[in-house]
Amino acid sequence: MRSFTLGRVIPLVEVSVADSAERTFRVADVTAAELPLRDARRRPLRDLRISVTDRCNFRCIYCMPKEVFGRDYAFLPRRELLSFEEIERIARVFVGLGVEKVRLTGGEPLLRKDLEYLVERLATLRTPRDEDIDLTLTTNGSLLSRKVQSLRDAGLKRISVSLDAIDESVFQQMNGVDFPAALVLEGIDAALHVGLSPVKVNMVVKRGVNDTQILPMAGHFRGTGVELRFIEFMDVGTSNGWNMESVVPSSEVVGCIDAAFPLAPVGREKSSDTSVRFRYADGQGTIGIISSVSQPFCGDCTRLRLSADGQLFTCLFASHGLDIRAPIRNGESDDALRRRVADLWRRRADRYSELRGENSAALNQHRVDMSFIGG
Repeated sequence: MRSFTLGRVIPLVEVSVADSAERTFRVADVTAAELPLRDARRRPLRDLRISVTDRCNFRCIYCMPKEVFGRDYAFLPRRELLSFEEIERIARVFVGLGVEKVRLTGGEPLLRKDLEYLVERLATLRTPRDEDIDLTLTTNGSLLSRKVQSLRDAGLKRISVSLDAIDESVFQQMNGVDFPAALVLEGIDAALHVGLSPVKVNMVVKRGVNDTQILPMAGHFRGTGVELRFIEFMDVGTSNGWNMESVVPSSEVVGCIDAAFPLAPVGREKSSDTSVRFRYADGQGTIGIISSVSQPFCGDCTRLRLSADGQLFTCLFASHGLDIRAPIRNGESDDALRRRVADLWRRRADRYSELRGENSAALNQHRVDMSFIGG
């Protein structure tokens, strides 16, 4: 079995924020040439992930295990969700600050009624360089076949679908409900048919549950134009019973696939990408590897997350967020909102996945669940 290097090692360094804290900063005065904003570790703000709902019709064991998110679980009432108009306004502010990519997430975003209307509004946004934003969506695929055409017509450019197995019994072990993988596969085919590109499939791998599906999944999507991405089981939130023994390291995944379908490393498309790519040596497409546990990529993270109730989170593993819904509903101006966002980003120094390897006490803190802020 060959060995592969999945990415560069990121040095664990602390960056002082004293200098930036002492400077006066008025975002309204920043020109396009001065963008993007940079945080305390010099990481630019490029990506905004927007959760449009905390509800989901699956109970995936790594995200919303049914033992925790049962029938009596209290989801957010409608009045606490950001309206589409509020989401559009927030996204417009972020795009003006240099954000180039907007991803809609959940929960399951396709459960949000009239989501196409929001997509249509966001698709009109232009970057300070007068370019289209990269607008995409992550879904479990359960409703995709019936909604994908209207999403495409509204301006959605590409899509990612979560699918953790093609074997029906294993898939239901992973998703926690009686829903067939075959219908998710129909949605993926429909996305290809209407012209979304690229279409990516995300597979979270948990040892002892769906690790036997690595090769069947790779074999199914080879040559289809779909990029299959393998994601290490992560300790997002504190509800999914995570432990290191359940993690299948990405190097093991790559070795397994390479033994059956020889691979050649490609690397990252952009330094900020979470996925390290490999191509099949016979030209049958690519796979991606997301190694948040075994090879953290905190040093290149350019993402900020907006929860469905209007809290901003600077890290997927954050314990708390910054409420911007209340200021917006209290009449805060766009300039004041820009300054609020800029202050949050400039003070950002998160590196949770790196600290995980140091057995830091930070790992014992409460962390927001993935269903609240998306993956």
